[in-house]
Amino acid sequence: MDGNNIGREGGCPVMHGGNTGNDKAVTKWWPNALNLDILQQHGARANPMDPDYNHREAVKGLDFEAVKADVKALLTESQEWWPADWGHYGGLMIRLAWHSAGSYRMGDGRGGAGSGNIRFAPLNSWPDNASLDKARRLLWPIKKKYGNALSWADLIVLSGSMAYESMGLKTFGFGFGREDIWGPEKDVYWGAEQEWLAPSENRYGDLGDVSTLENPLAATHMGLIYVNPEGVNGQPDPAKTALHVRETFARMAMNDEETAALTCGGHTVGKAHGMGAVDAIGAEPEGCPVQAQGLGWANAGHQGKAANAFTSGIEGAWTQHPTQWDMGYFDYLFNYEWELKKSPAGAWQWEPVDMPDDKKPVDASDPSVRRSPMMTDADMAMKVDPIYNEICQKFMADPEYFADTFARAWFKLTHRDMGPRANYIGPDVPNEDLIWQDPVPAGATNYDVAAVKAKIADSGLSAAEMITTAWDSARTFRGSDKRGGANGARIRLAPQKDWVGNEPERLAKVLGILEPIAAETGASVADVIVLAGNVGLEQSLKAAGHDVEVPFTPGRGDATDEMTDAASFEPLEPLCDGFRNFEKERYAVSPEEMLLDRAQLMGLNTGELTVLLGGMRVLGTNYGGSKHGVFTDRVGQLTNDFFVNLTDMANTWHPVEEDGTYEIRDRATGAVKWTATSADLVFGSNSILRAYAEVYAQDDNAGKFARDFVAAWTKVMNADRFDLLA
Repeated sequence: MDGNNIGREGGCPVMHGGNTGNDKAVTKWWPNALNLDILQQHGARANPMDPDYNHREAVKGLDFEAVKADVKALLTESQEWWPADWGHYGGLMIRLAWHSAGSYRMGDGRGGAGSGNIRFAPLNSWPDNASLDKARRLLWPIKKKYGNALSWADLIVLSGSMAYESMGLKTFGFGFGREDIWGPEKDVYWGAEQEWLAPSENRYGDLGDVSTLENPLAATHMGLIYVNPEGVNGQPDPAKTALHVRETFARMAMNDEETAALTCGGHTVGKAHGMGAVDAIGAEPEGCPVQAQGLGWANAGHQGKAANAFTSGIEGAWTQHPTQWDMGYFDYLFNYEWELKKSPAGAWQWEPVDMPDDKKPVDASDPSVRRSPMMTDADMAMKVDPIYNEICQKFMADPEYFADTFARAWFKLTHRDMGPRANYIGPDVPNEDLIWQDPVPAGATNYDVAAVKAKIADSGLSAAEMITTAWDSARTFRGSDKRGGANGARIRLAPQKDWVGNEPERLAKVLGILEPIAAETGASVADVIVLAGNVGLEQSLKAAGHDVEVPFTPGRGDATDEMTDAASFEPLEPLCDGFRNFEKERYAVSPEEMLLDRAQLMGLNTGELTVLLGGMRVLGTNYGGSKHGVFTDRVGQLTNDFFVNLTDMANTWHPVEEDGTYEIRDRATGAVKWTATSADLVFGSNSILRAYAEVYAQDDNAGKFARDFVAAWTKVMNADRFDLLA
């Protein structure tokens, strides 16, 4: 219908593709427009909880044992609408938990199970997540029963852990405390492909060199969690697949032993489903009509039989007893020869040669029938690859070691994005400090803060040096997986002390002065670094005529090299920090886009981004002392001059073709007044950012600017203070 003919009889009363679609989106009309959506997602208006709702406090009131008992009971209560394999939903729930957690990647810390994001597009409709919508519906009665205190994120992961316990594994532990989001994550880049399972070449520089997989991606195809189970680009070759498995799992923070344990332990239970033709399967959840009520992948001919289900197209179990934790996976993989065959759905899989019928698993629906087991190309990689083979031999020689290694790897997989142990709630939280949790010892709180500040003020350090060092220490924080930040003072350890963006020479000078102050006063170095930033900021506030004390809470601790997995911190290196006008090198992505990405990872909203950048410019904290964006003749004073001069129509703006920077010239004389980068000028060119910039440029908002900067600064300094959470 014509959306403009509203008054005509039969005319449609809504604007098609306007209010409800994307056809009128700014980025459709202007593809190069800076999209600020990632800073405006998951806000208070999107959250249905009451304003005073505290999820952590609610979780503490859960009857944890009752929840676990209800999940375990559900596992063996097969329902006709989606019957369980062998009467046990364990394999399905493990896959749900695994695929929820398995989207995590270390490159930017995004993905993972921590927010319940598998409930929303695109994850809920990835080909690799086929039929996991059924698992979530099976869990709904438990979610409904326990309500707000039991998040979907916690329940999904718990279902997998309880499934393993139900089938005989002693798990390593479990932490509650994940909080749900209420809409799709707009900040996660899953790849540029426009079709599911597009050829791997689309995301590799060279498919023969697995290290060329595009960062920060980890999976080999759009719509997969890990690798193609049929082989690279669907062509079976276990030796090649092993290389991709190793790279993919490494990008998900797993070493070779953890990778082998997860592969073997994950396939010790459950089965793959490939009965029937793929073209007979219905659309994914997001592509279904309303009467499907969010259930996708309709299985034609399912007939209430578990054995008839279709998900991946691969068909069969990996072990003889798929509902038991045992060593059956290794018995099959290493005691039989395997040959390539096609599943009923036409997928490549490996099947055993000359396996006696009595050694085969029974049918998932009919115990009187036995079915051939199978292995994927990734399973065969465990046998073919010499490194994985050696690890598997070690597991086979010591089943208890295998069980413990898997339990620990499973715990890491499902908790990797929760951050430090302080975020974990419940009776099953392990006491052991694990290095991947980035442990930090508790810091002192009983020292004289005023005395420390006085020593810092008398140290001879400039305000810019102190502010910059505190910022560099704190800016590594990633809300995506709750890593980084100022707590621990890891800026003084490898690799951070040598990062180009941290200006190692300046950093060493500042630390050489602050560390003795920490030793003299009993404060941690981490606290002293943040306090120094506050001292410098208070000096700059006072110079601008603002008498404001910057809030400070002691208690940060100092990490050691032994507490730090240096290699895992490499991805936290800021390659571009628009707040300090720093770029390690020129990138295809613009500085302003990288600025938004960093701001979102730091947990900043649009206003906080704006006020922090404008303040950092006038404070003189640019990398290398650059003058780009320093729109003031009062450098070192916390004024709103950046915004005043950015919005002043007495200026004109001109690109400098040689280096991609800009000149701001006096409109009347043509004289160059300032220089800038696109990360500066975007606050005047982008309509949304300009609206914020104009607020801070107003004559009546100099005080507001100072207050807002202090609030945003304090938020950054405290972003990783999980010890302060209720």
